[in-house]
Amino acid sequence: MTALSPTLQLAAELIRRRSVTPEDAGCQALMIQRLQAIGFTVEKLRFGEVENFWACRGSEGPILAFAGHTDVVPTGPEALWQHPPFEPVIRDGMLRGRGAADMKGSLAAMITACENFVAEHPRHRGRLAFLITSDEEGPAVNGTVKVVAWLQQQNLQIDWCVVGEPSSTAHLGDVIKNGRRGSLGATLLINGTQGHVAYPHLADNPIHRAAPALAALTQEVWDRGNDFFPATSFQISNINGGTGATNVIPGKLKVVCNFRFSTEVSAAELQQRTAAILSAHGLEVDIDWHLFGNPFLTPDGELVAAALAAVEQETGHKAQLSTAGGTSDGRFIAPTGAQVIELGPVNATIHKVDECARAEDLETLARVYFGIMRGLLG
Repeated sequence: MTALSPTLQLAAELIRRRSVTPEDAGCQALMIQRLQAIGFTVEKLRFGEVENFWACRGSEGPILAFAGHTDVVPTGPEALWQHPPFEPVIRDGMLRGRGAADMKGSLAAMITACENFVAEHPRHRGRLAFLITSDEEGPAVNGTVKVVAWLQQQNLQIDWCVVGEPSSTAHLGDVIKNGRRGSLGATLLINGTQGHVAYPHLADNPIHRAAPALAALTQEVWDRGNDFFPATSFQISNINGGTGATNVIPGKLKVVCNFRFSTEVSAAELQQRTAAILSAHGLEVDIDWHLFGNPFLTPDGELVAAALAAVEQETGHKAQLSTAGGTSDGRFIAPTGAQVIELGPVNATIHKVDECARAEDLETLARVYFGIMRGLLG
């Protein structure tokens, strides 16, 4: 690939590195080299098998941090791709390859935007920073959450954070995520008594006994949401029970479920109300809870204003603020008191075969990031 702009060239170089979670495959070294060249001090932070880094330019004042991840999801069968997933190509105006949209395109735009900003504002106000991990698409236990803990130990407080997740829906910048719903997972192990189907009075079928309780959980109104969040939802994702034989009543039933919840309810309240519903139906249940993240919201403030202004300046349209979608590493950063938004390319092809991002959008995204820096630190 020749004659590409700096942003597209860097995005292509990152895509070439097969950084499937938790592998970084040299992506961070490439980013670090570019950042050190413009005056960033870098701390490499390895936790377990995960590579992370914190880079900062400046010694005092508020911190504007760009956050993101170098890891990507597996490709699936590579034979299904029109082009090899780790051999980037621009075709029909689209940069194609695993990570083009999620989120190596954003990382490239962040780097080149910072290079341009530092060149224009070598004595900028405050501090610029990068928080980068290779563990966002995986368990997310040795990545951003550990870096945030390290920052707190160093008494470093992020004031504004731009996460490069692909937030856009139809065109670049049409949606800015200024919050996310919480995610609470549960595995229910419902106990019964195994027996022969011909002698049900000698057994206790946990599937039959659980059905009314599960129906009650799906019909419960957990809250009604608010101006920023839709109502909390409960979904059953897996049910497993039985021995495989048609003539055996199972002794146990395993149910996997998830809450996506608003700020109107807490994880503790969801756990209590779930246990109460199960108990009311007389079930003997062991529950394993896992809180993936609490909801967070960045209301109107300096960061949202700067982002909205930069998007309108570079695209000519007004962005919509949204809290829809799944979780992101913003859930680890927001509880520190930081204002957090997510702003990145169109998300239509993320995690799919033939992932791609519009090449022109990545150029525009770099200018949007530049505009946010100018608005806050220029």
